Amino acid sequence: MMYMRNKSKILVTGALGQIGIELTEALRQRHGWQNVLAADIYPATAELQQNGPYFKLDVLNKTMLGRMVCNLNIGQIYHLAAILSANGEADRFRAWEINMQGLLNVLDVSRKYQMDKVFWPSSVAIFGPASMRAACPQHVGGDPMTVYGISKQAGEYWCRYYHEQYGLDVRSLRFPGLISHSAKPGGGTTDYAVEIFHAAIDNGRYECYLKENTGLPMMYMPDAIRATLELMETPKDNLTVRTSYNLAAINFTPRELAAEITKHIPEFKMLYNPDHRQRIADSWPSSIDDRFARHEWGWRPKYKLADMVSDMLCHLRKEAYA
Repeated sequence: MMYMRNKSKILVTGALGQIGIELTEALRQRHGWQNVLAADIYPATAELQQNGPYFKLDVLNKTMLGRMVCNLNIGQIYHLAAILSANGEADRFRAWEINMQGLLNVLDVSRKYQMDKVFWPSSVAIFGPASMRAACPQHVGGDPMTVYGISKQAGEYWCRYYHEQYGLDVRSLRFPGLISHSAKPGGGTTDYAVEIFHAAIDNGRYECYLKENTGLPMMYMPDAIRATLELMETPKDNLTVRTSYNLAAINFTPRELAAEITKHIPEFKMLYNPDHRQRIADSWPSSIDDRFARHEWGWRPKYKLADMVSDMLCHLRKEAYA
């Protein structure tokens, strides 16, 4: 059945999450506040609606999702709703349901109503002990050790399936650990790299749940948002990866991050008390090879470690004194 609609609007699910807050704002700056609809599981309030349309949406409710897409003239979906790695291990079946069934609902509704484009974030969590520890390549068999990673690996293949079987233009990025001043940590294994800034400003010390030499691929949120927009604006004929593109920016250890923060806050002290998240971190690569993203759509990161630390502290201090 053909649906002839005015598909002028963009829907962002999980809009109150780590990526969603800043991506929604960036999309509204590009496309107009009235054309970007934010949605999340939380009830609509005047505060949530002050910067543009906001709707309560459970992505597990496929009927409601379909009605929104049809009735609100949705032409693109950025599907961000998910439970992250560390939180996912605490409630495995709930994480699988939200991460997997939520994506399948979005893909099937997008197929039915012929979305122009769909974006869905994957993660370096698809990699595991059998993956290369350094410069992990684009095309390598995943070996995830968490429910989050398993759901992301399966999701990548579902995205490719819907592209090959139905021509749905689904695009994805394998994000490293993300660092943002706009959103609180969301239960990811790399969230120490967000918590540390708040702790440094608030009390001058932080107890890290990873070992000091645990190197992981990371990225500052402005780079992640820009990468998403650049990928979505690339002509589809330029793209060859229909699972998810490797994406890289900064690689550092907790000790290196603490040392950079100390340049701004000399009295800052870092303690280490590794917990269950260390096992997850040890299964991930320390760096990523993103040559396909660089070659096919011109990806280049902007922020290095020193730039990111300076900008994070600047924003958080402004918020503290606002």
